[in-house]
Amino acid sequence: MSHYNTTNFTNPSTFILLGIPGLEAAYVWISIPFCAMYIIALLGNFTILFIREPSLHVPMYYFLCMLAVTDLVLSTSTLPKMLSIFWFNSREIDFSACLTQMYFLRCSSVMESGNFVAMAFDRYVAICHPLRHSTILTNRVVSKIGLAIVLRGGMLVLPYPFLTRRWTYCRTNIIPHTYCEHMAVVNLACTETHVSNYYGLFVAFLVPGLDLFFITVSYILILRAIFSLPTKDARLKTFGTCVSHLWAILAFYIPVIFSSLTYRFGHNVALWFHVLIANVYLLVPPMLNPIIYGMRTKQIRKFFPLVLWLSDRTPCRADW
Repeated sequence: MSHYNTTNFTNPSTFILLGIPGLEAAYVWISIPFCAMYIIALLGNFTILFIREPSLHVPMYYFLCMLAVTDLVLSTSTLPKMLSIFWFNSREIDFSACLTQMYFLRCSSVMESGNFVAMAFDRYVAICHPLRHSTILTNRVVSKIGLAIVLRGGMLVLPYPFLTRRWTYCRTNIIPHTYCEHMAVVNLACTETHVSNYYGLFVAFLVPGLDLFFITVSYILILRAIFSLPTKDARLKTFGTCVSHLWAILAFYIPVIFSSLTYRFGHNVALWFHVLIANVYLLVPPMLNPIIYGMRTKQIRKFFPLVLWLSDRTPCRADW
C-alpha cells in the first residue's frame, strides 16, 4: 500500500480501490466465479427483456422487465471495474467516476427493493382479488408504479454524490473496497460528515425497512387467503406462485442488511469478509432472478436451456 499516495491533499482527482484486502493472492480464483455470475446475469436478464411472447404481457412480466434492467445496472456499475482490479491491477478510479458509480449503485439498489414491493402487491391482488386483477393493475397503473419506483430511487440517492463532493479529503485516497461504496468514501473525509452519515442511515435502513414491512403485510394477507382455500392441492399450487418471489427477496435483502449493519456496527468482522459479502448482493441477485422466475414461468422456461433442465427436475412448479 505504500506506493500509493497517502500524503495530505484536498479533493483528490482519483481514488485507489484496493479490491479485497487480504485476499490479493486469490484474485484470479475469485474472478472466475465473479465473471461467470456476471455473464449469466447478462444473458439471463437480456433474454427476459427480449422475449417476444404475447401471453407474457401481464403486470408481473412488466415488473420482471424492470427488475431485469435494474439488475443489469446494479451489476454493470461495478463488475467491469472489479474485474480490472483482479486481472490488470487497475485500481485507480476518477473522482467523478467514483461518485457516478456510487449514485447508480445506490439508485439501482433502492429501485430493486421497490420492484419487490410492486411484485408482492401484484401477487396480493392476483391471489386475494383474482377477478379484479386486470381492472386493478391496468397498464396505466403499472406505468405509474414503475415511474414511482424510478423517481423514488433517483431522488432519494441524489444527495449522496452532492454531499460526498462537499467534503475535504486530506488523509488518504485509498478505498479498501472493490467499488465506491458510500460509507467507505465518507470515512476518508477529514471534515464533519454527520449529515451524510445520518442520511445514509436513513436510506439504508428506513427504505428497505418500509419495503420489507409492505412485503410482509402483503404476504400475511396472501397466506390468510391461501389457508382459506378448500383443498390442500389448491393451497400448494397457489403458494407455489409466490415461492420464486420469496427466494428472490431473501437473496437480495439478507446481504444488503448484513453489509449495512457491518459497516456501522460490525467493527470486529474481518474486512475481507465484509467486502466479499458486500459484493454478493451485486452479483447473486442479478444472476439468480432470471433463473428463479424462469423456472416458475413456462413461457420463459423455453428460452433458457439450463432453466428448462432444472425445472424438469423440480417436483413442484407453478406458473404465474
